[in-house]
Amino acid sequence: MHPANYKPTLRAHDVRRRFDRAADGFDEFDFVHTVTRDGLLARLAPMLVDARTVVDLGCATGAAYEPLRQRFRGAHIVAVDFSPRMLRRAARRRGWFSKYSLLQADATAIPLADQSVDVVFCNQLLPWISDAAALFAEVGRILRENGLFLFAALGPDSLVGLRNAWQAVDAGPHVSFFPDMHNLGDAAVRAGLRDPVLDVDRLSVTYTDAAALFRDLTGSGARNSLAGRLPSLTSKQRFQRMTEALPQAGGDRLIELDLELVYGHCWGSGPRPRDGEFHVAVDRIGRRS
Repeated sequence: MHPANYKPTLRAHDVRRRFDRAADGFDEFDFVHTVTRDGLLARLAPMLVDARTVVDLGCATGAAYEPLRQRFRGAHIVAVDFSPRMLRRAARRRGWFSKYSLLQADATAIPLADQSVDVVFCNQLLPWISDAAALFAEVGRILRENGLFLFAALGPDSLVGLRNAWQAVDAGPHVSFFPDMHNLGDAAVRAGLRDPVLDVDRLSVTYTDAAALFRDLTGSGARNSLAGRLPSLTSKQRFQRMTEALPQAGGDRLIELDLELVYGHCWGSGPRPRDGEFHVAVDRIGRRS
């Protein structure tokens, strides 16, 4: 159950350290990233968008580069990530004459000019951002009027079984609480983005044992980076009690975890007026006779 006043905070340096360590084998383990990347590209396919500059925000190893290059031919693609080792992996996808730039940056403070981007593609970065509103505001700043923001995230029904298993052992935070799609839609509107559309899909994952589960979590950088986590290492006894509490599938003693996959898109509304300013289109100004 999501506590009413709970707001998870991630330690940024821990997030970067975990993704740096995971970079070399990331593509082998993070199948969730692959599923939602394909889901975003499928949702993008019917949209009529002409782009000169595309930002792959939270690019990881740059796996989205080739499909984005194919979709937006001639566009300059800017891969942005907080992890330098992820960017080094992404750099391997760059050809001699490709329009592909790499940028190490915090997603809530992107060093790009206002209204300079046509498309922002953001696959599974939001689960690693403590302040989603700040990310939406930054996207709203760099996105041109009628530019497209396309994102995938995890919803609140994700990893509930794993969270409950840890809560059976101790009171420390082990698994993030993820915002629901309505909160993400509200954040988009507050950031000045237009016409948010969100939908949800489900993914159920089974593992033969806890070792396989935690191998995936470690390999994809998805271990505990929450502020306030217990400072001591988890003992073998506590870890064993936690694994015994993990949800099982049927009578096969397989571990089963559910993920709620949230997809969304919205549109840039152009420069936002400063406090006290109001913008009115010329064709809306009436004439008094």
